Order: sequence, then C-alpha cells, then structure tokens
Amino acid sequence: MAPAPILTTHDLARTFETKHGTVEAVRGIDMHVERGEILGFLGPNGAGKSTTLKMLTTLLAPTRGRASVDGLDLAREPAAVRRRIGYVAQTSGTDPNETVHGELVFQGRLYGLARAEATARAEEVADGLGLGALRSRTCAQLSGGQKRRLDIALALVHRPALLFLDEPTTGLDPGSRADLWDLIRHVRGERGTTVFLTTHYLDEADALADRLVVVDGGRVVAEGTPHDLKTTHGGSPEATLQDTFIAITGRGPRRDEPAPVAV
Repeated sequence: MAPAPILTTHDLARTFETKHGTVEAVRGIDMHVERGEILGFLGPNGAGKSTTLKMLTTLLAPTRGRASVDGLDLAREPAAVRRRIGYVAQTSGTDPNETVHGELVFQGRLYGLARAEATARAEEVADGLGLGALRSRTCAQLSGGQKRRLDIALALVHRPALLFLDEPTTGLDPGSRADLWDLIRHVRGERGTTVFLTTHYLDEADALADRLVVVDGGRVVAEGTPHDLKTTHGGSPEATLQDTFIAITGRGPRRDEPAPVAV
C-alpha cells in the first residue's frame, strides 16, 4: 500500500479586504505532494504562489478549504505542523554578527533541543552541507551562496519531513546556483526530505523537480512531470522547459490580458 502524500490541500483559498474591495489571492488550490519528491511550484507574479506558501507554512490562515502536512491539520494543529516543516524564505533572517555555529545551535534550541543535542546537530548539519570549514565565520563574512547554504542548514536542524524553499537561488551567480542545486538534490537523496520549491527559473524547475504544479489567477492550471508537460503542451521530452510554451489564462474577468507563461 502506497504511503499517503506528505502534503494535501483541498479548495485552499485566501481573500483579502482592501479599500478597493475583496481580492481573491488564492481561489481554491487542490494539490498533493508525495513523500520524498521535489515539487516545483510555478506561476507568474501575482498568481498566488506566495500566499499559498504562507498558508502552507502556517504564516497565514486560509479563508476556506483545508490542508494537511504529515497527517496533521494545518488549521487545527499549526504548532505540530511547524515542528515537521523547514522553511527557507526569499531573504535571510540570520544575525550578521553571529557565527555559523552559533546560528545553528540557536536554531536547534528554538526547536526545543537540549544544548548538547543542539550542538551535536549543528556540527552534523554543518558538515553534511559543506559548512564545516565556515563554523567560526560570522554570517556577515559569508558569500551569497554560503548564506543560502546556511539558510537551508538552519531549516534542517530539527530534521523536518518537508522543506519549503521560496526562490532559493534568486540573485546567485551561476556557480553558486549550480552548487545549491547539488545541495537540494543531496537533501532529498541522502536525507529523504521532501522538497517544495518555488522558482521563477524554468531551467531550475526542469533540472530539479520530479513534478510541477503551475498556478495562475489563484488556481492550479497545469500539473505533471516536466516530461509530461513538455510532451502534452507542444514540446518534446528532449526540449527544455524554456522551449515549451503554454499560454495560461485565468477563469473569469481580468482587468488586463494575462501574459503567456513559459514552462
């Protein structure tokens, strides 16, 4: 019997009240993430990706619908959900004056680890993610790629089952991006961690994701493996995602014409 998905959502939605009226940022997301896979979450700006991610990481309550992480209800058991997930935001939240080792130990302590356990875990994660030689450096002394590596290490200190990465390679040079791709593969391959990846880079989604979910207008408009999407929507299995072009249009009236999205 196949294991249950680690993440499921049903009709997950979020509206906001503004001075101009109600804004439907997410209009009903239905999706699942299998255990041990890398899921690529794609869509144009304003598609609802960030709002969805905030709901899935318990930072924003849904207006309607439901979701579960590792069998735990997102709305009823948010604290338990947070213990099972790691989250790497678009911007780093590290203390520039703290050392790499100090940040990792502090993160472990925040998750309730005893000091000895947090120290041991900090050493283990630093060595496993290529930060061992940087333990004594302050965060301000790290390069952009090293900081992102530390951000991922911090998200893994408490051994989460599901890791959320929000555009982790934005702003990195090509070499640092390639290194981070290898790290993400390592996290999934060696540690068995499920990865939920949002990205604007189509080559990144093509290279890393086992499966893709594309959103626009607050709804899922396409999903499948990169191979399936390229084959179904006019490309070929040998093409890159950049070579495959899908015109995504949301349902209902829009004030402007939606721009095609290449996936």
